[in-house]
Amino acid sequence: MNAEIPTPTSTPTAELTQRLSSTPRGARLARHLTAQQLDTWGFPHDSDLNDTAQHVVAELAANAVTHGRVPGRDFELKLSLLPAEDTLRIEVSDARGDRALRFAAADPEGDGGRGLVLVTLLAAWGVTPRPVGKTIWAELPLKEPKSTLAVDSRRPCPRTPAPED
Repeated sequence: MNAEIPTPTSTPTAELTQRLSSTPRGARLARHLTAQQLDTWGFPHDSDLNDTAQHVVAELAANAVTHGRVPGRDFELKLSLLPAEDTLRIEVSDARGDRALRFAAADPEGDGGRGLVLVTLLAAWGVTPRPVGKTIWAELPLKEPKSTLAVDSRRPCPRTPAPED
């Protein structure tokens, strides 16, 4: 997790903010809304960015519903395109600021508790306190990093034997 609490330095060209119920259904809707909105912004459902953003939103929304829920209070999803920074910023806000975040499962053999580990592998992220609750944000690059490995499609893969003449 980043110790800093950065805020977007550029104005978003596109933004979506939606309040959702702090229920499993609300968490599912957050993921579906993310997929649809990114598709509308030109990042198709089958693109890497859309898929990664869906995973990040699913984890953050599930945490908001499971650990950040306050009865009668919703959670909020905010998506912002920041083209000046080539970044998609995801923010999930909940009403509970009194719980510390856990980064690993208490029980390594258990079924849950790995959500923030997954988010750490997929995105830069951090936490911003609010007057009521907290916002967990994550940032994903809009463009794929250029690989330094050049691939020549005319040459066979080293693990594949070359066809015999």
